[in-house]
Amino acid sequence: MREKRTYQRFLILCLLYFFVNLSFAQKVNTVVLDAGHGGHDTGALGKNSREKDIALAIVLKLRDLIKANMKDVKVVLTRDDDTFVELYRRARIANESKADLFISVHCNSTKSTSVYGAETFVMGLHKSEANLAVAKTENAAILLEDDYVEKYDGFTPGSAEGNIFFSMMQNAFLDHSLEFAGKVQHQMVDKLGMYNRGVKQAGFLVLYKTAMPGVLIETGLISNAKVEKYLNSEKGQNEIALGI
Repeated sequence: MREKRTYQRFLILCLLYFFVNLSFAQKVNTVVLDAGHGGHDTGALGKNSREKDIALAIVLKLRDLIKANMKDVKVVLTRDDDTFVELYRRARIANESKADLFISVHCNSTKSTSVYGAETFVMGLHKSEANLAVAKTENAAILLEDDYVEKYDGFTPGSAEGNIFFSMMQNAFLDHSLEFAGKVQHQMVDKLGMYNRGVKQAGFLVLYKTAMPGVLIETGLISNAKVEKYLNSEKGQNEIALGI
């Protein structure tokens, strides 16, 4: 009986040790904020705006919010001005910073001017043609880089076959990425009243080489005039940054 009690206490101590360490492992000490596109890579274009400018404005506001409200969290930016940063370098910045979380901010567009809503992506397989189309658009930025074939192991963003290689490189942090993506979508939908385009998986190059949980947030479609006006406004950018 005494040995049984000793064994039970040992198990309890082991479990406590496991959960304490788990809680520390999940703590975000460093976050890398990535403003999509930049420089000669404008990203999506609206009638009066460019994706690169909106993404940077939101990221700068998000940085200030984190610094003001989470003083123990270090914030690293992949760019803080209108500079072109290659996708592989964005991932490298996150890895060298030993980041606990990677957040890439974007806005997208479609041929239809009536489509609207926010969606958050994590690294994974393309679950639909729509997801593949979004990934292709964002990944096309590598065509503006020198020697992109060598840097990205022969990957061609315009090729559906080329995206198959992502199936071999599933994000080891998928569960945590999905958890955070769900929280972002909750804020966008329930707090900001955006239409919910969902949490999705797709093969984004900016996410695939990051060694931490990460999400890519499409904050809205600037092909929709009403959404574009909101994304360009101080109010809209502040609300989105606060939601994230």
